[in-house]
Formats: sequence, structure tokens, C-alpha cells
Amino acid sequence: MNYLHTMIRVTDPDATIRFFELLGLKEVRRMESEKGRFTLIFMAAPGEEGKAEVELTHNWDPEDYGGGRNFGHLAYRVDNIYETCQRLMDGGVTINRPPRDGHMAFVRTPDNISIELLQDGVLEPAEPWASMPNTGVW
Repeated sequence: MNYLHTMIRVTDPDATIRFFELLGLKEVRRMESEKGRFTLIFMAAPGEEGKAEVELTHNWDPEDYGGGRNFGHLAYRVDNIYETCQRLMDGGVTINRPPRDGHMAFVRTPDNISIELLQDGVLEPAEPWASMPNTGVW
């Protein structure tokens, strides 16, 4: 058995693609269905194409998906959590749970899907992250 992908529904594909690109993922393929009135956009980290992807499903007819928190979260291991969080902040993303411990942070996609970031290895706690408060929910 092989893991293929996780699907999340999105209301603004362009905003969600920009969010995942800030994380380091790239679009690897796209499929549109005129008859089904949807677009599927697959994103993956370099080298993970076909192994661990996120499928962004955009239904063309507007729908209210409610609280994305019910989904749970997606998790990514990163080389440097401080650099990743800074890149996200510079791109306008709110760091909901900063990496105060040098190990874990949470952010949310434009559709409020929680994303957990986990440090590969150990980083010592550092400012401004160590004293940064939580923002909103994660």
C-alpha cells in the first residue's frame, strides 16, 4: 500500500497555491472537469511528486465548507523552522502557534486548514519566536 495524497477543498485556488508555494511545495499537475464543475490541483514538495501530495479541490459553484479545523491538520518536516516561519510571515501568513520551542509551529491556509510545521532535528529556542504569543486558533 502507498500513501498518495490528502484532499482539501479550497475556495480561492490562487491564494491557496501561493500559501503552499511559501511552504516550498510546487504544483505538479492539474485537471479540470467542465462536466463535474471542478478543478483538481496537486501540490508536492520537490522529490515527493507521486508520493506525498496535497490535492486542492476547487468546486466552481460556491459552497460554505465550515470549520476547516474539523479536518485536523497537515504536517510537514522543515529544514529550518525559523526560516520557514519568517518566509511565511514575510508573505503575509499569520503564525498562529509560533515555534517557541524551536520544534513546532502551526499556521493556517486561506481556507483555515491547520498546517503543522516540525523542525527536522533540534534548534535552540530563539527570539523573536520564544516570546511570541499565539494568534487565533490552530
